[in-house]
Amino acid sequence: MFTFLLILQSLVAASMVAVILMQRSEGGGLGVGGSPSGLMSARGAADFLTRATAILAVLFVILSIALAGLATMERAPMKIDPSLSRQQPGPAPLAPAGPPVADPLAGAAAQAPANAAAGNTAVPLAQ
Repeated sequence: MFTFLLILQSLVAASMVAVILMQRSEGGGLGVGGSPSGLMSARGAADFLTRATAILAVLFVILSIALAGLATMERAPMKIDPSLSRQQPGPAPLAPAGPPVADPLAGAAAQAPANAAAGNTAVPLAQ
């Protein structure tokens, strides 16, 4: 069912592209010759193409909603797999080294005088 609707939506999309490309950019229709009144006149073709575009667009949206609904129903697991609940827990996460520092640069500022006293005269690149 899903594959059938997917193919049908592809055909509707291709038809909608073709109908939209046949329309004139000024809002006119196909512009094919023929009798001045009836379906094949410029106004009759414009009405037909406008209606066909609207119908194909509605079909495309309906098929999109139906395919989204089918995809969630067909792909959902029917039951919960309990095999993962019997596994042993892994190692505990590592605890932080110390209390969180409010100012992340406070540690670097405290090390700067210690580095100068030790004879380390390297100038930091990023300031």
